Amino acid sequence: MKSRLKLLVAALGVGAIVLAGCSSGASAVETVAPATAAEMIVQETDEVVLDIRTPEEFSQGVIEGAINIDFYASDFADRLDALDKDAHYVVYCRSGNRSGQARATFAKLGFTNVTEIQGGIANWYNSGLPLVLP
Repeated sequence: MKSRLKLLVAALGVGAIVLAGCSSGASAVETVAPATAAEMIVQETDEVVLDIRTPEEFSQGVIEGAINIDFYASDFADRLDALDKDAHYVVYCRSGNRSGQARATFAKLGFTNVTEIQGGIANWYNSGLPLVLP
């Protein structure tokens, strides 16, 4: 009985090591409150602010410096794939739905540092944070 238990513990240990090794290349996507995202944008100089709303939505007001890649465009994944996977991206949509769905695309493409704004640009605006016209 003791030897079976030792084998089980050893097997679980090896399994944990294998799983840890497999996850080392996983993307890092976090969701933060608008105020936290605003601090990141002010403090960092090399992040890319990425608005994944439609061009029509984008034209109505954006977070300063944002670039637009339409989540609904047929080439959305291709346009993301052309970006630097190791850069820091601060991503938002209107309410958080599309950016939440886009998490899987970022992960599949190998992005390593993506910050999603919780509640999207609506939550940003409702938090009293500024918007600009593109």
